[in-house]
Amino acid sequence: HNFFFQASNPGQFENDGDVLWQRGHVPETIVYHGRVGINTDAPDEALVVCGNAKVMGRVMHPSDSRAKQNIREVDTNEQLRRITQMRLVEYDYKPEFASVMGIKNT
Repeated sequence: HNFFFQASNPGQFENDGDVLWQRGHVPETIVYHGRVGINTDAPDEALVVCGNAKVMGRVMHPSDSRAKQNIREVDTNEQLRRITQMRLVEYDYKPEFASVMGIKNT
């Protein structure tokens, strides 16, 4: 995989003398020390994308079965007992969050 970033002003990736973009320790990687926003200038997480995202490959997530081993069936009665102890809730999104995220049905 090749990673390429081009800036018309090479200093635009610097902030108060601190270089935010750096080469990673693993070959062919780049690291940004901070939050990244796409279509937003106020990201509140490591990566915030306001709009659609297209992924031309796999997205790995801790719940992905490809990241697990020793998968086995469990005692259904025991699991149902545990479920009855869970706290189930309904909620509405806060209006300011729904507005920023473009959520209509809060």
